[in-house]
Amino acid sequence: MDSFSALVGPAPAPVPVDWAAVEAWLGLRLPGDYKELAGTFGPLDVGDFLWLHVPCSRVGRFDYGVWLGEAHRVCRVSSRDAGFAVPDGLLAWGVTRASSYLFWDTTASADPDRWPVVVFEMDAAERGVDPWYDYGLPVTAALTLAVAEGLPLPSGRDLGPLPATARRTAFLVGASPWTPPPPEPEVPEARRAALVRGSGLAALCALVVPPERPNLGGGTWDWLAAELGTALPAEFVALMRRYGAGSWAGHWLFPAPLAEDGLLAHVAGVRRTYRELRDAHPEFYPLGAFLPIAHSIDGDVLAYLTGGDDPESWPLVAWPRHAEQGPPLPHGLVTTLLEWLRGRFRTAGFARFDQEDDLVEHAVFRPSP
Repeated sequence: MDSFSALVGPAPAPVPVDWAAVEAWLGLRLPGDYKELAGTFGPLDVGDFLWLHVPCSRVGRFDYGVWLGEAHRVCRVSSRDAGFAVPDGLLAWGVTRASSYLFWDTTASADPDRWPVVVFEMDAAERGVDPWYDYGLPVTAALTLAVAEGLPLPSGRDLGPLPATARRTAFLVGASPWTPPPPEPEVPEARRAALVRGSGLAALCALVVPPERPNLGGGTWDWLAAELGTALPAEFVALMRRYGAGSWAGHWLFPAPLAEDGLLAHVAGVRRTYRELRDAHPEFYPLGAFLPIAHSIDGDVLAYLTGGDDPESWPLVAWPRHAEQGPPLPHGLVTTLLEWLRGRFRTAGFARFDQEDDLVEHAVFRPSP
C-alpha cells in the first residue's frame, strides 16, 4: 500500500469497520490490502473519478450491503442484456463516475490476497462489446496503476491516468460504521403463491403487503375530481385506498392523490413538460389528452389516456423516457402492476427483472411519509 499512499498523499480519517462481522456476513475473507486501505483511508474518491467503497453507511445516502446487491444486479442484468455471460464468484468493491464497476474474482484462488481485479464497463456493454476485463492485479496495485498510468477498458478506452488525489467520498462525509443486516425473515407461503395464482387487487395485496395507514393526503376524492375536472377510474381509487403514495419495487413512484402538492402538482408538471417537448418535436410525442398518475425513478411516466367521458374506459399507457412511444398497455393498472411484479409483463419504462432475481423480494411497496 506504500506506493499508493505515496501517490495520493495524506489519508482522511477512516470509518471503523468490524471486519469479523462483515466477513461473516459475506461468507468470505477479504483481501488484506483492501482491509488495510479501508482501515487507513476509509471510503475514498480517487482522482475525482473512482470510488473505493468500504463497509460503512450514511442514512439516506449509502448502505454498503444495499450498494453491493445493486452493483451486482446492475452488472449482471446489463451484461446479459448485451448477450454476454456473467463471470462466477465476483465481489464488488468500487465504481467509477462513468459506471464502470470494479470487482474481485473470488474464484481465482482460495487466498483472497491473490484475487485479481475485474472491471465491468457499462459503455462497452451498451456498444455490444464484451464488458468484462481481468487485470490480474490485486486492488492496491490496480489503484496505483490507474493513478500512475491508467488501466485499459474493454471499449478500448482507458481508466486513468487519474489525478493523484484521494479524498473522503463527498456523500460519505460523516459516514458511520456499517452493521450487517439480520437474516431475512422467511417469506409467507401466501406471498409466494400470489406469484402464480389469483387476480385483481386481492392477488396484488397478497403479493405486496399494503401499509397499515396509506398516505392519501388531506383532501377528498370529490375535491380531487373537481380540481381535475373529472372523476378517476375506480381501480385507481381502490389501489390508492389500499396503498396510497409510495414506490413499487423501488421503481414506480405514486404521488399522494389527495394532497395539493401530490397528484395535482404531478399532473401539471408532466403535462407542461410534454407540451413543451411536443411543440419542439411533434413527431416524437403523439399522445393526446392524458392523465399522468406515476413516474419511474428513470423519468418514465404512467398515465391514463383520457379520451371519452367514461373514466372506466380509459386505457393505460407508459410514456418511456428512453424509448419511442408505444401503444396503450394491454391491461388496467392493477393487472399491469401484478403481472409486472410476477415477471410476466415487460415493456419500455418498466424495470426488468433478472432470471436470478427472487421476485418476492422485489414485490415491495414502500409508503411515502
